[in-house]
Amino acid sequence: MALDELKSAVPDYAKDLKLNLGSVIGNSDLPEQQLWGTVLACAIASRSPRVLRELEPAAREKLSAEAYTAAKSAAAIMAMNNVFYRTRHLLSDPEYGNLRAGLRMNVIGNPGVEKTDFELWCLAVSAINGCGQCLDSHEQVLRKAGVERETIQEAVKVASVIQAVGVTLDSEDVLAG
Repeated sequence: MALDELKSAVPDYAKDLKLNLGSVIGNSDLPEQQLWGTVLACAIASRSPRVLRELEPAAREKLSAEAYTAAKSAAAIMAMNNVFYRTRHLLSDPEYGNLRAGLRMNVIGNPGVEKTDFELWCLAVSAINGCGQCLDSHEQVLRKAGVERETIQEAVKVASVIQAVGVTLDSEDVLAG
């Protein structure tokens, strides 16, 4: 399995990441679609070719065609939204918040899968991309839909571990020359 290959590639100095990768994916309490949609969206958001290459086949196998596409859509739309809304939030002039965004985000309203799954994937990608405004927005939608904090935290744990593994492996590739 590619997960085992990915874990074995993690260097000894990052043993905690190896253990956490096995835990957050191999022993997750998330339902399969939520888990593997989160894994795929976060692998894309991590920008690590190796992580994406290793995790994508399992995600493709475990997700329906609709969920697979929706997870990729979550990564794509949040790549745009996280930059836009994080910038608005970071600018000291609050008037930017009153301006119309004028960006298409239709997929958020009609993702092709259960809305809570898509929102969870958007939240996980937002954690990787560091957009507090998007994190708050997606967390509020999930909580209003009855999603427990523990479920949200599980998705954030997946995001954090995938991101860390990607950074570590990509750094090792660069250092190896």
